[in-house]
Amino acid sequence: MTLRVLVADDQDLVRMGLRMILDAQDGIEVVAEASDGREAIELAHKLRPDVCLLDIRMPGTDGIEATRLLAGPDVAEPMAVVVITTFDLDEYVHGALKAGARGFLLKDAGPDMLVQAVHAAASGEALIAPSITARLLGKFAESMDSSNPVQPVEPLTEREEEVLLTVASGRTNAEIADDLHISLSTVKTHLASLMAKLGARNRVEIAMWAYETRRVAR
Repeated sequence: MTLRVLVADDQDLVRMGLRMILDAQDGIEVVAEASDGREAIELAHKLRPDVCLLDIRMPGTDGIEATRLLAGPDVAEPMAVVVITTFDLDEYVHGALKAGARGFLLKDAGPDMLVQAVHAAASGEALIAPSITARLLGKFAESMDSSNPVQPVEPLTEREEEVLLTVASGRTNAEIADDLHISLSTVKTHLASLMAKLGARNRVEIAMWAYETRRVAR
């Protein structure tokens, strides 16, 4: 199945470069381009792409607001959004993740990481650039009131605790399966259980919870 991607960036050369990288991949097709957040939202609603790749700093409606309107907690049918930016600023990442983004990449992450992020988002996973994963999630947790973190509806099993830590480190499903010597389907089962127990919408929120409850050092 070909993944249909929408690319939004206010710089023509950046959009062109992203399109060239993605269209060169088997199984990925850029179906639309937008130069600002408002246009991205309109095209996304019209075309329903598998993944929306959004820049943060765009005129008018920025990438974070566009993410919230396409993938936020109040959206009935949220889309998969990956945020990409030149700026390694914590507030951007916090805003993007809170808005519902499934991935966050810097524009210098390279073609391989970009393609991985698109595939991860399309399959329900989340990929944050490894160079910033721990720092960003840790600082996100610090910005939250962790005096009374959300408690799971049922205690986590030993294996779920192991999966939790790998998710918090930014590992993909395939990498978790390899690390823990379990099947991919078993990983997905554990992730579904974690989301149910923690009331998390996605693996990013699972990772945030791991930091908030100090299962991962900040």
